Amino acid sequence: MAIKLKAVTDTAKPGKKFGGKGAGKSASSSAEAQPEDQAARRKVRMDRMAAANKVTVTFQTEVRKSLAAQAKAEGMDMGHFLQKLAESHILETAPAGDPLAAQISARRGVIDHVIKLAQTMDQEGAFDADFILKVIKRAHADPKFAGMYTAAVTEAGKPKLTNRAGVALNQQFGRLIKRAVGARSKRDADGKIMRAQVKDEVITSYTLLEKPAA
Repeated sequence: MAIKLKAVTDTAKPGKKFGGKGAGKSASSSAEAQPEDQAARRKVRMDRMAAANKVTVTFQTEVRKSLAAQAKAEGMDMGHFLQKLAESHILETAPAGDPLAAQISARRGVIDHVIKLAQTMDQEGAFDADFILKVIKRAHADPKFAGMYTAAVTEAGKPKLTNRAGVALNQQFGRLIKRAVGARSKRDADGKIMRAQVKDEVITSYTLLEKPAA
């Protein structure tokens, strides 16, 4: 069975150009580009970076079954479980003070904290449609968590990559919170997943949740 893995953080080689024809146009021409054109170019660039971070791995059937069983036992899907295995190898082999290892440790710390907090709040009866927002807000109210979160997403000197890493981690929080409490995405009358948009919060959007009928 072939399994595709996707890296959480997108990176690009310094100085690499994605423009193809016309990449050498003047700055004035670039400044005149329409927002729609800029968005389209950004999407192409992101798609290329995402494709470069995908890896296909083929396992022996019994190996795949064993990994799938372990992933299920830990409440993870196969992709997340394999990613964690790869990260564990980095943590075990990285030299002291390695920045990537430190970032991985911080990310694991905030993920574990969010999962445990979600379960605790659910047991306290705090679950409602806005549960993802409530969990993340309470997590960030803890200075220790906030510090770990910053360490987990910060790419020194690269604000765009830092912002992208934060968005990816917040999205992962949402999925893990939902799974941790046995919830599901809330849908409207047309079957579409319902999302909320918020301002002046630690996240800007999130999926509304509901519990399956008993």
